[in-house]
Amino acid sequence: MVDTAEKSAVRAASTPAALSPAPTVPESPPVGAKLGRLIRTVAWRSAAVLIFLAIWQFAPTLGWADRTFLTPFSEVIRALWELAVSGELWEDVSISLIRSLSGFFIAISVGVPLGLLIAWYRGVANFLNPLLTIFLNTAAVALLPVFVLILGIDETSKIAIIAYACVWPVLYNTISGARNVDPLLIKSVQSLGVKGPKLFQKVILPAALPTIFTGIRLAGAASILILITTELVGAKAGLGYLISSSQYNFQIPQMYAGIVTVAAIGVGFNALLVYLERRVSHGR
Repeated sequence: MVDTAEKSAVRAASTPAALSPAPTVPESPPVGAKLGRLIRTVAWRSAAVLIFLAIWQFAPTLGWADRTFLTPFSEVIRALWELAVSGELWEDVSISLIRSLSGFFIAISVGVPLGLLIAWYRGVANFLNPLLTIFLNTAAVALLPVFVLILGIDETSKIAIIAYACVWPVLYNTISGARNVDPLLIKSVQSLGVKGPKLFQKVILPAALPTIFTGIRLAGAASILILITTELVGAKAGLGYLISSSQYNFQIPQMYAGIVTVAAIGVGFNALLVYLERRVSHGR
């Protein structure tokens, strides 16, 4: 009996691994199920927008609203296509984007370094906080005449007022993000001899990036808002000028086409910033 048991054990040990039962691997859901789930997600997320566009289309068509002042969405799309084919839309879009992006990047280049200085150097904070509080509580639109008087009515004043409006969300979110970095993390890195600019580069800035990007996204929205305001007041080209001139000439479909273009640019700009935030956060 003992010999038989030993032979069985030897035979089991010498059995090839390929003959042993393979471990069960959970099956991945079929492609059809994934596609159906994706379609349901997209449909649910876009339902509110589709309902809004349907109301926009049928309210003037069915007489719920005066189509003289609320053009059906299909006519707006037709006007948008005509502006695109003529080239007028692309010219206005390019001019507006140059103004908006110039002020936006100036705000980032000023707001992030200044925010880091205020967050980590108490003397700088105590010196600048009273002045910054005054400017923060002064609406950018209220200062538009001042910018025009000092810088003129050309591109400089428009870019400057956009940069002024965008710098505040970047600045204060940078301050908040830098001050909320884990002190234990900073002390641990400092104990390894990392100090000065390298501490900002390796620890503080990466840890504050999510909060900084929140400010950057708010600044992106502000850049579009202030851009249209400046172009409505004094401009001879741009999306704001397209909207205001269409209103004055009672070209209502073109007016709504300009508004739709502004909304599309704002949504696309925000989506791009969200994508960049995810990529940078992943790298961090």
